[in-house]
Amino acid sequence: MMSAMKNEIRLRKDELQNKNLKSLYFGGGTPSILSADEINALIDEVLKYFSFDQDIEVTLEANPDDLDKNFLKQLAQSPVNRLSIGTQSFFEEDLKLMNRAHNASEAEDSIKRAQDFGFENLSIDLIYGSPTSNLEIWKENLNKTIALEVPHISSYALTVEPKTALENWISKGKIMSPREEEQNKEFYYLSDFLKDNGFEHYEVSNFAKPGFYSRHNSSYWKYKEYLGIGPSAHSYNGFDVRSWNVANNQQYIKKLHAGTLAKEEEILSQEDQFNEMIMIGLRTIWGVDMESLKSKFNDKILDHFHQEIKSKLEEGILITEENHLKIPEKHWFMADGIASDLFLV
Repeated sequence: MMSAMKNEIRLRKDELQNKNLKSLYFGGGTPSILSADEINALIDEVLKYFSFDQDIEVTLEANPDDLDKNFLKQLAQSPVNRLSIGTQSFFEEDLKLMNRAHNASEAEDSIKRAQDFGFENLSIDLIYGSPTSNLEIWKENLNKTIALEVPHISSYALTVEPKTALENWISKGKIMSPREEEQNKEFYYLSDFLKDNGFEHYEVSNFAKPGFYSRHNSSYWKYKEYLGIGPSAHSYNGFDVRSWNVANNQQYIKKLHAGTLAKEEEILSQEDQFNEMIMIGLRTIWGVDMESLKSKFNDKILDHFHQEIKSKLEEGILITEENHLKIPEKHWFMADGIASDLFLV
């Protein structure tokens, strides 16, 4: 796999226009199963074709059970300077429901260990609205997070995916289905609590202390180009081409060893581009740049846009600030539904 990924980096070195990288992200799946040496080898390969900003953000997604002392000691000597830890919860019942490999004590200990090895730029994932949880347990989860002094939090409502153990348990009546009313309550408690503790709510599901916004995700939310390497990885040229690699590991390796790319791509229509800009922009504090819309899209699309936002502006569900269209934060829990009402279909 390592050899195939190096081949892909080499073959795709000319796809990014900007050769000076501001962020590098090891994510998707469980990249922390790589050794520190393998991570360094991939970084060295990237550096053959790209340069790094002096203060580049290099993020590694990791499961708590992968962050043992030996791995963290080696990782601390690498260019990785940010960890995104899949904590999910500090409560045993939640973790069992989500079929996580780590337990509650590992969730907490992994964060403390990372800090002991000098990792200050940490993000953790937290899930709310679980049938095994309630508002009081959610408050304890958040109090624990504040006590651990984590500067970035990504938090999502529990969703029931098809063909999962959770779906099976719900269908058999072994556990209740997540309740939207409870998730709504926990979402707004999350937002108010974190803001009271010095966090900025900069995207529907993301909160950061000043100076700790995810640069990688922020670039994505601002429609910047990015290059994804490895099975299932997605890429975007910042305009109208999106591509993705095959998900099957063996197919990916076979094609790359033969010197061909293992990817497919699609040309985004004007309608696709419009819908993406609306969906992504309305989930952030920056909103949708209406000048950018005006420069990118034809009169038919712009007429549709202005017609669809009219009633929502009157209702206060949408607002405009400095020529940016935004959803007031009190309506953020319904952001995806509000955005989809504006879509071209």
